[in-house]
Amino acid sequence: KRLFFPVLLILMVPLVGYFALIGEWYGYVLAVFSTIFLGVLLYSSDNSYKLIQENYYQAQHDSLTGLYNRRYFVDYIEQVINRIQHSKRFAYVLLIDLDHFKTINDTLGHDIGDKVLIEVARRITDYCGKEHVVSRLGGDEFTILSGEYDENENCQDLAYAFSEKLLQVLKEPYYIDNHNLYLSASIGINGIGNVSRESRHFIKEADIAMYEAKEQGRDGIIIFNDDLAKRVKQHLEIERRLYFALEHDEIILCYQPQFDAHKNIIGAEVLVRWDSKEFGLITPAEFIPIAEKTGLIIELGNHIIEEAFITLKEWEEKGINLKQYSINISVRQFFHTSFSDEIERLSKKYLNAESRKKIIFEVTETILIEDMNKIVTSMDKIRSLGMSFSMDDFGTGYSSLSSLRELPIEELKIDRSFVGHLGEYESDELMITTILSLAKIFDLQTVAEGVETKEQYDFLLENGCDIFQGYYFSRPLRKDKFEA
Repeated sequence: KRLFFPVLLILMVPLVGYFALIGEWYGYVLAVFSTIFLGVLLYSSDNSYKLIQENYYQAQHDSLTGLYNRRYFVDYIEQVINRIQHSKRFAYVLLIDLDHFKTINDTLGHDIGDKVLIEVARRITDYCGKEHVVSRLGGDEFTILSGEYDENENCQDLAYAFSEKLLQVLKEPYYIDNHNLYLSASIGINGIGNVSRESRHFIKEADIAMYEAKEQGRDGIIIFNDDLAKRVKQHLEIERRLYFALEHDEIILCYQPQFDAHKNIIGAEVLVRWDSKEFGLITPAEFIPIAEKTGLIIELGNHIIEEAFITLKEWEEKGINLKQYSINISVRQFFHTSFSDEIERLSKKYLNAESRKKIIFEVTETILIEDMNKIVTSMDKIRSLGMSFSMDDFGTGYSSLSSLRELPIEELKIDRSFVGHLGEYESDELMITTILSLAKIFDLQTVAEGVETKEQYDFLLENGCDIFQGYYFSRPLRKDKFEA
């Protein structure tokens, strides 16, 4: 614009003057038309320049908050990386995600949500000042790129201290359209050093650190490091391999015997293991959460139930008669729309009326986060087939006296975390005796899991526990070992 306007004037003004000095009528007409043409050129060039500037701004900035957008941030961080390669200095990138922001959008509407994002952007910008580059990646995710530092350790310390203060700024109350709102955030930190990598890798690692902060309870700060990278890599590899575990017959079932007060086997709990060719034996604590997160738990859960039903049928044909047969059910599986239909189909295929009465589905207290009516309705559908339910890991989650009264369950399982500390903490002994007393009040059968010593067994027996399982009696057994 600075160059075009003077050039245009230099070219057109002499031409207008020349036409005017001809002294003939047509000269004056040409001078007028040239002046009009000059005005049109100036006007159009000015508008074009403004339009180009507007498009350029829009290409680099977020339309809602006015912050830089993902495109600009990625380009800018590439420049910083290239500069740091030569200067041998360090910088850090923060990735900020608001905790439970979706709840605000779902309950108060997107208009309120947008105003919250604008206020968050303002607070971040005011706190950061001109020393940092702030951008909005999208949704409720924001990034901050620092200046450059001479030492990596100093850079990380400053990044953590900076993030702690930023969290406090973001947690201050929000007053939006007569709504008092309270937010927290999870922050992932990643250092940018003299390692040659693309910008997307640094952002991805900061994102991994941020999600680790969410996994640890949200409202926290995690710095990306090699240990976290290895853990995430293994997690992703397990997730990838898990999809093929069923078709490769790597999912195996074990059966832990359950004993009565006279140490007679009266039941079994079905336990799942993953015997991976690459990783060896993987415990449910490692792969079940991954299966739940990816949705594979539905297919996996149905496979476990079918194999468990087949085993029970075979045992009855061999004369192995159990009083009860427990199968664990995940929360996501329990609330799946096809769960009750699948149970009905499999039970009709493999079990008779008497066999169904032995089936106890174990659910954890986490199902209580859902509406009680929905839970009871789902349980009643299964109970109509002759099966029953047990509350697993009782005392570690959401249970209350009202839930015990309302839930159609027949059994309580005392969590191993209480049993394992018997004789060490008086509080655990009181907790167990309280659970056993509650079970008697509500006429529920009790099972203690994780019984590993005679002293634990004696204490539970004296206080009225009905059924016992744990290493004191038997480890989980493969099918052939259980039959033997």
